[in-house]
Amino acid sequence: MKKLLVTLTIAVLAVSCGEKTDSVVLNGNLRGDVADGTQVFLKTAGENNSVKEIDTVTVKDGKFVFNTPIPTTLDPYYVFIDKVRGNMMFFPEQGTIEMSAHKDSLRNVIISGTPQNDMFTDFIEGSKKIGEKVQSIQKDYQKAAMAQDTATVKALQDEIKEIQEEGKEFEVNFVKENPNAVISGMVINRLFQNRILTEDEISELVNNLSEEVKKTAAVTAILEMINKNKATSIGAKAPEFTAPNLNGEPLALKDALGKVTIVDFWAAWCVPCRKENPNVVNVYNKYHDKGLNIVGVSLDKNATEWKKAIEEDGLPWSHVYNEKDVQEIAKLYNVTSIPSTFILDEKGVIIAKNLRGDDLEKKIAELLQ
Repeated sequence: MKKLLVTLTIAVLAVSCGEKTDSVVLNGNLRGDVADGTQVFLKTAGENNSVKEIDTVTVKDGKFVFNTPIPTTLDPYYVFIDKVRGNMMFFPEQGTIEMSAHKDSLRNVIISGTPQNDMFTDFIEGSKKIGEKVQSIQKDYQKAAMAQDTATVKALQDEIKEIQEEGKEFEVNFVKENPNAVISGMVINRLFQNRILTEDEISELVNNLSEEVKKTAAVTAILEMINKNKATSIGAKAPEFTAPNLNGEPLALKDALGKVTIVDFWAAWCVPCRKENPNVVNVYNKYHDKGLNIVGVSLDKNATEWKKAIEEDGLPWSHVYNEKDVQEIAKLYNVTSIPSTFILDEKGVIIAKNLRGDDLEKKIAELLQ
């Protein structure tokens, strides 16, 4: 629920001129065939990705009203309609918020009434314009692909990349211009999770946010991840771990270190990992006698599939697999996607990260020449 729903289409309404309340008042208007008595649920994200119920009301003449206390942070709330697909997001800010949507298209919700929700609307409108540009050429792209018109496909791919770059620029500029907007923190979180910006660029954007926005879950999650990244940054001592090897015996990282060691996070189901394996095998065979060791850390949920993939790909190095908690070591290294690799020196200090293909071999050759 914490992920940003960038596909929402939101239009701007006039700001309510009513008296300011000492609570969060949400006036909802549902179009379409919504029976009286239909339940409407107000929820938010709880701890450990749980869902926290806030309140439940019922529809009367297509309308519903929530009146709830002002929360301590401005993390988003979500409105769900019983037996209706989707949800509507808003920010629980003090005041009266107006929300209107058709039951068959909740993503096209119209929301206004308080500063945070008005800024949210502005962001979604800008994002919608970018999305419409992509949609306008998708049909042409599909036709060209079906016709195997490689020249047109390439031209349209370049055009899409330009639009995506325009979208990135819009988001970064919005965040810079709206440091008080909670949606800015959520945008930064997505940019960080999708590795669209560097960590330094993310830190700069976060530092520009207001103190209130920095307290939201989206931003605190970014700060936690950045701190974890520092623990596995180049120059840091690699976190120690011990896990069962292929024979079920405990293998400690400190006992597997060579002159150079690659800690390789992968899984049998990971297609990019399996495609990279032949290159890693080649590097290992070339440099193992010179002091290269590799420890493969599996994120598989099935030990049988893990062992089968090792045999199929011919991976001769050490492997560990913690069946009780496959994510335990990945969390230590703040690994959120695979393949992910860490290159260590003989003392276990991280000297390079996430190198693949020719870049991996060049680095290993440089270290062991």
